[in-house]
Amino acid sequence: MGGVAAVTLRPYDATRDLDRCLALWRAASEVGHPFLDAATLDADAEVIRDIYMPAAEVTVAERGGRVIGFVALLGDLVGGLFVNPAAHRTGAGRALIAAALQGKGRLEVEVYEANREARAFYAACGFVPAGRRERDDHGRALPLIRMTLDGGRST
Repeated sequence: MGGVAAVTLRPYDATRDLDRCLALWRAASEVGHPFLDAATLDADAEVIRDIYMPAAEVTVAERGGRVIGFVALLGDLVGGLFVNPAAHRTGAGRALIAAALQGKGRLEVEVYEANREARAFYAACGFVPAGRRERDDHGRALPLIRMTLDGGRST
């Protein structure tokens, strides 16, 4: 029987995963953020490598032993969810969101307004719009949509 191999999730290991995750982030960003030029992505990569990845709780998704995606959480904020464009629509992103939600119970994400595919993905996962801001974290005039997902917490 054919089909897509199962996704395996595991904790991030900076020693073996950092370069893979950065390359994956770059490939996914070039597709999802075509409004960011190469110089901007280069500068953002340094911030992600040096600040965000070390501070985040990161889970990676693998298929066939290859890293195909990751989610980076800062508390209940999805600081980043990136899946290799070749693995879009194969369940990796949903698996990462489900794992993150299970650990937190509630998630929040900010998505570039221009990234319609990501907005549709989060909406399909149950996120709802909860706000908007006109500038991104770097002060660029790129509107962000804040979305939240409350999975309910059992106490």
